[in-house]
Amino acid sequence: MRKKQNPIRYPQKVSAQPRLRQKAPEIQPFGTVKHLLPLELVEPVRLEITEQLNRLLADTITLRDLYKKAHWQTSGPTFYQLHLLYDKHYGEQVELVDAIAERIQMLGGVSIAMAAHVAEDTDIEVPPRGREEVPVQLSRLLDAHQIIIRKTRRLARRAAQLGDDGTNDLLVSDVLRTSEMQVWFLSEHLVDVPLVEAGRIPGVMRTA
Repeated sequence: MRKKQNPIRYPQKVSAQPRLRQKAPEIQPFGTVKHLLPLELVEPVRLEITEQLNRLLADTITLRDLYKKAHWQTSGPTFYQLHLLYDKHYGEQVELVDAIAERIQMLGGVSIAMAAHVAEDTDIEVPPRGREEVPVQLSRLLDAHQIIIRKTRRLARRAAQLGDDGTNDLLVSDVLRTSEMQVWFLSEHLVDVPLVEAGRIPGVMRTA
């Protein structure tokens, strides 16, 4: 006797209308890590590392946006050079933001993302909405880099202690080295050297 095949059930009504305004509870709360990932890193380690990475991510997002603000608002004789340099550094920070966020997700965590949440967690001073002079822009960027470099060195050492070699490598090879390079390029713009006459010392008259 042949078995009866179960009939294929189709939806009662098919529609091309998108299902809008959908809501549901979060599938993973912020500040947690997914369990039992085969990473050879115990849950307490992943919790600690993702928490610290999120703080670093908040600072890196803020630094990224500082670069774009400076790119738009810079002015003066060095406009062209700094306009391009700021945008180059912005692009490099965009890549770091993505790398840090993906590392957090890779460890089973939830990466911070929205500007309002970033503003709550960053240690970098928020600039005014208005336009500032170039030396102030440069100083703000250098101060922000210093905060990130300090956190990166500390977290890289901690990750090494906890056996999280992947995070250590990301921090040292990418975040730290990029920040060090950008600090070098920025700081050289604050050296007070003569532009049109070599060897001049302020307050000293040159003799013929």
